[in-house]
Amino acid sequence: MKGYKVFNKDWTCRGFQYEVGKTFTHEGHFGLCNAGLHFCQQLNDCFDYYPFNPENKVAEVEALGEVESGDDKSVTNKLAIIRELTWQEVLDMLNTGKGNTGRGNSGHYNSGDSNSGHYNSGHYNSGNRNSGNRNSGHYNSGNRNSGHYNSGDSNSGHYNSGDSNSGDSNSGNFNSTDYSSGSFCSEEQPFILFNKPSPITRDEFKWSDGARICRRLKLVDDEGTKIEYKAAWTTLWDELSNPEKITVQSIPNFDADVFEVITGIRV
Repeated sequence: MKGYKVFNKDWTCRGFQYEVGKTFTHEGHFGLCNAGLHFCQQLNDCFDYYPFNPENKVAEVEALGEVESGDDKSVTNKLAIIRELTWQEVLDMLNTGKGNTGRGNSGHYNSGDSNSGHYNSGHYNSGNRNSGNRNSGHYNSGNRNSGHYNSGDSNSGHYNSGDSNSGDSNSGNFNSTDYSSGSFCSEEQPFILFNKPSPITRDEFKWSDGARICRRLKLVDDEGTKIEYKAAWTTLWDELSNPEKITVQSIPNFDADVFEVITGIRV
């Protein structure tokens, strides 16, 4: 019976020294997870018992004596170490996809395991570029998301830091709406501007002229040095034309006192 065996980097296993090209015999009683010379018939099963580490040695082996087998492991009293497998051979045998450093991937370029998608560092993803696990969506650091760009878990929506949302951009949980910090919300919450509910939505503010001007705030200079927050606002405000300043002050709910607390600028 042929199979595979993983060893420590010095070709030892359970304190016994092995060598490629030689046959080893165990005298006396042997049994699974007990005495004897253990191996696996499937290469992938070996890594349930040994770390998936390129420093470990991997070999093709053949049992020449009596064999006792379990679900994923076998033991014999006579084992030949046929040849060493290179780590690239191991990766090619364990993955049907290309360029994987993980194992069990049908997708490509995964450092995680068992991905059918591509470029995942997480595991069991059918989507792409996930650092989380079991995602069918893409770019998720959370787990079990069918949506994209979620740091939370079990979201069918996108850009959620909360969990189990079908809407988008929620920090709360179980929401079918968008931009909710609460839970079990089906309607979008009023967008707060200057500490008060505003008559416009978050997206309307995001794409407004006032917000566009404010996004010019520069908090790091060209040399990469951090600029103090209120000093950055002072610089921006000094650079604005009078019409641009009026546009900022026309943001719904504009409150001069709140603006001064945040920016240090009195208008």
